[in-house]
Amino acid sequence: MTIQPGDTIPDSTIQLIDGDIRPCQTGELFAGRKVLLFGVPGAFTPTCSNKHLPDYSRHFAEFQQRGISVMCLAVNDGYVMQAWAASQQVPAGLLMLADGNASFTRALGLELDGTAFGMGLRARRFALYAEDGVVRLLQVEAPGELRVSTAEAMLAAISS
Repeated sequence: MTIQPGDTIPDSTIQLIDGDIRPCQTGELFAGRKVLLFGVPGAFTPTCSNKHLPDYSRHFAEFQQRGISVMCLAVNDGYVMQAWAASQQVPAGLLMLADGNASFTRALGLELDGTAFGMGLRARRFALYAEDGVVRLLQVEAPGELRVSTAEAMLAAISS
């Protein structure tokens, strides 16, 4: 079942990439702060690399000004996420989350079966806004789209 506004972020172990790679509990990561989490089907994939992640990098300061932490989630290992962040010149403070086994993605109910495309289990393209670990807004993209989970769309939705 997909997580919904009003639900608490599930506690799961993921890898946090913020320079180094280290294990982290999602419950602790979301506690006591405002978080914009966006999920992508895969690091280094065209839409994710050419549009989605660069969009959040470009608008990162606007989220910071509002006291919102920004995090990017993909079902990739920590080394891939670290290399992707470096290749994309992700601003310091925009946290990359590696969910290599998709345990957090499955707990959110936002998994995507990409086996028909040789990609295995991945995250659906989404963005969610949470305050102190409680989801306030969730935007999940229709297959092949990038509209409702962009940085611009989320900034507008959070402001309204």
